[in-house]
Amino acid sequence: MTAHHTLEATGLTLGYRDRTVIDDLDLDIPPGAITAIVGANACGKSTLLRSMSRLLSPRAGQVLLDGREVHRMPAKKLARQLGLLPQSPVAPEGITVADLVGRGRNPHQGMLSRWSVEDDAAVAAALAATDSLALADRSVDELSGGQRQRVWISMALAQQTDLLLLDEPTTFLDVAHQVEILDLLVDLNNDRGTTIVMVLHDLNLAARYADHLVAIADGRVHCAGTPGEVFTSDMVRAVFGLDCRVIEDPTSGRPLMLPLGRHGVRVSDTAG
Repeated sequence: MTAHHTLEATGLTLGYRDRTVIDDLDLDIPPGAITAIVGANACGKSTLLRSMSRLLSPRAGQVLLDGREVHRMPAKKLARQLGLLPQSPVAPEGITVADLVGRGRNPHQGMLSRWSVEDDAAVAAALAATDSLALADRSVDELSGGQRQRVWISMALAQQTDLLLLDEPTTFLDVAHQVEILDLLVDLNNDRGTTIVMVLHDLNLAARYADHLVAIADGRVHCAGTPGEVFTSDMVRAVFGLDCRVIEDPTSGRPLMLPLGRHGVRVSDTAG
């Protein structure tokens, strides 16, 4: 089983040049759970994930992993505990799928250690988990957007970290593969206890698959808690500026958001 680590942000302020994106944010990630971060475009979700994985240094505050500042930890040690699938990653030109996924094993390689049977097994298992074994010998350049996304997720799985951060892991995937990937992450959480933090745009998928929801607005945490606590019509209106109706999903029992646009709504639903 995976070890449960604590991950938190305290007083975190992030930005680019003269623009502040995240302002004095406090956030605790529940160990051993699946957390989904939601919010409107450009609210700072991806920026927050970048800082939590040490890719972006804070202007103020800190990110703590087991009480230690991640920006002061050796990169390789951090990479053995925390993995990141960023938004729109770029693969080296001409690299094969197997070689790219194999790079997920780099944090486990010492200066004198060689590629091992365990490394082969980790890569094969990661490719199998995303239904990508048949792609192993192909060039990443030749793949469709959906295939490429599954391969990147395979690389993150091959890293075999206790914490996994994913920035929009269902990007480029059709609805069947979105559900497949999210089911895979739930399996990973259930079987290994991996703490998963993911940014999702689809609110209904976030409510269905997450144990813990975090809604970001105006550079801060607007609210956080279970889907039942967070996912309300008031939250959707405040965070996304969208009127909606929230009902119980008949399949999962979780909240289900029905947007109320200007069209496609019965007159009786908008009366009064």
